Amino acid sequence: MLMTRQEIVPERLGGATVVVLDVFMATTTLLTILENGARGVFPVESLKEADRVKESLDASSLLRGGEQDAARIEGYDHGPFPEEYAPEVVRDRDVIFVTTNGTRAIADAAPAESVLLGCLRNAPAVAHYLQESGTGSIYLVCAGSVGRFTVEDFLGAATILSHMDAGGWRLNDGAWMALDFAERHRGDVAGALKQSRAGRWLAENGRMDTFDFVADVGASGLVPEVVGGRLRRANGPRDEPPLEISGETREGGEP
Repeated sequence: MLMTRQEIVPERLGGATVVVLDVFMATTTLLTILENGARGVFPVESLKEADRVKESLDASSLLRGGEQDAARIEGYDHGPFPEEYAPEVVRDRDVIFVTTNGTRAIADAAPAESVLLGCLRNAPAVAHYLQESGTGSIYLVCAGSVGRFTVEDFLGAATILSHMDAGGWRLNDGAWMALDFAERHRGDVAGALKQSRAGRWLAENGRMDTFDFVADVGASGLVPEVVGGRLRRANGPRDEPPLEISGETREGGEP
């Protein structure tokens, strides 16, 4: 388990499965966009990359969204919040999405065998997928905030771990602490989330609907996977064949 995206060492990711978590908001919002029927969902690491991807898509059915340094991006259609991407907004459209931390963490994880997106809403589904996948090495990557630790991403990773059989894995110190954190806040995830800096900001700015949406553990059974810069369902029905995951022995795997 890595506490910020800056801890990623690309050379160590070969053959591993990475789960990127940016609970407020990137991975929660990207999950929502995919779940609500977007035709294509493209998380990109920068505004420059967004412009490059835009050139290959049909402008008449394209939406761009996200944030930079916590501010809405001038000229973009939407911001970073999941409620901005309702089914009637995104269905059968392409969406390019860029954020300060989350989508950069996704790009940093690209050398891995498989890159998944996790948040509180799909934490149990991600845990089940990891258990059943047979992968031998897992990195839970908390995106963090400009290099700083964030409670919400740690809580997301802790919730995933709490739904797994941790006895079959070799845990690093961060994962061991996360399991303890999950046990202490079992049954009151929202209460822990409210103590985070971002949680307090949402409460103070009248965005409790967003907070409640983000904090709804297990509300989604979808596990997004990043393949070729585009999201697809790692579990459940989809047009593409599933990506094969290495069946290495679990001993030695390190969440």
